[in-house]
Amino acid sequence: MTWPASGLSKVAAFLGSMSSQDEPEPQKSLKRVIWQYENCLSCVWFAPNDPVNADLLERGKCNHQKLKPFNLIVSGRDWCNLYTEVRQKQIDMLQENAMKEG
Repeated sequence: MTWPASGLSKVAAFLGSMSSQDEPEPQKSLKRVIWQYENCLSCVWFAPNDPVNADLLERGKCNHQKLKPFNLIVSGRDWCNLYTEVRQKQIDMLQENAMKEG
């Protein structure tokens, strides 16, 4: 799809005329929301119920030594300050073991 040059300049002028002072407070706060990328799915302590098909909605246990006594069930999209990134080699091992058992 191509935009006419005059259409693009109108859009640019409109966006340029907007300032954060003109926006209502809910709009300002929405701009501060960012996706949390250090979530349980990519954490070494996350033990998903289905390692082969794990995604953000997958549930599993948190195996961190400080949290294990609580038997936490978390989803792949959850996160905490004890996050440690899982290495691809560990993911591959978990998936291979799950496929052998399955």
